[in-house]
Amino acid sequence: MDLDPDLLARIRSRAAGYDKRNEFFHDDLAELRDAGYLTARPLLETARDQRLLAAHAPATALGINMHLVWTGVARVLSERGDHSLDWILEEAAAGEVFAFGNSEPGNDLVLFDSLTTATATGDGGYAFTGTKIFTSLSPAWTRLGVFGKDGDRLIHGFITRDTPGWTSLDDWDTLGQRATQSHTTRLEGAVVPADRVARSLPVGPANDPFIFGIFANFLLLISSVYAGIADRALELGAAALTTRTSLKNDGRSYDQDPDMRWRAADAALALDALRPQIETLAADVDGLADHGADWFRLLTGTKHRSTETARHVVDQAMRLAGGSGYRSSSELSRLQRDVLAGIYHPSDTESVHATVAANLLGPLS
Repeated sequence: MDLDPDLLARIRSRAAGYDKRNEFFHDDLAELRDAGYLTARPLLETARDQRLLAAHAPATALGINMHLVWTGVARVLSERGDHSLDWILEEAAAGEVFAFGNSEPGNDLVLFDSLTTATATGDGGYAFTGTKIFTSLSPAWTRLGVFGKDGDRLIHGFITRDTPGWTSLDDWDTLGQRATQSHTTRLEGAVVPADRVARSLPVGPANDPFIFGIFANFLLLISSVYAGIADRALELGAAALTTRTSLKNDGRSYDQDPDMRWRAADAALALDALRPQIETLAADVDGLADHGADWFRLLTGTKHRSTETARHVVDQAMRLAGGSGYRSSSELSRLQRDVLAGIYHPSDTESVHATVAANLLGPLS
């Protein structure tokens, strides 16, 4: 879809207020839902949209990401002949909001194990008990994807907002990405009915398109969000050079200073490398390309490079802008806080390097 420039301008105008008040982006979500933004579409198109949205409001884009990952998973499965999650596509098109309840404190195996218990209810459903963290969209989701462990099986499913047995803690007070309102969620026997159980998989890595769909959509859309933050930071930094003047250079603006021009170019060169990586892999997911065992190396590597590059670009932009960028009221200051969140999203730096090493050298003996 084409994001309307007027809509994007309104979203940007609200971002600073949401951040200052530590408040969820209710108005952004309502407008994006009305514009049809919650419906599923090709991953390449979604990645491009998310990069543009993030350049206007990073936290709004990051929060919406979680919904778009689930619609992306359903689309990946459907395109590969598995229609078990087509209901996600239908409900998202009707305006339902999906969120992730997967991350857990102390679980660095992410989707390959769980500290949450899933207890069979006897009718095909499961009752989930455990703690989930970083539940973006906490004030607004209507469908929450959760997973937990039943013996040697990992059970994935979805609860609705009116399901008994869950609590959202009002505990989101962070350095950046504040408008995502990614509260902690406690599950205390919340039941996923049989018809909303998405997968039962063995503990450990699983060669299943459901898992592939989560990783492919999450990692590429996360990459897109942080690339969008870098886009905006470089734009602001370059603009600042035309207004800053240098006494040592006869009062000329800093866009005529060779050192500053080099710094701006350095940031641009780094940023230019992200688009082909993100968009080629997104197109490959859409086109059902088969990278075999290289998929996770490619996907985690793209996320790693995107978040690290974005941090570098924002840092360069802060230097381009000078002391004005350090003010708390500065948009660049907010972008610098927001971009730091990239290091906490899976896959973290250590996990990425382990994945690439295993791809190159095989598993540890």
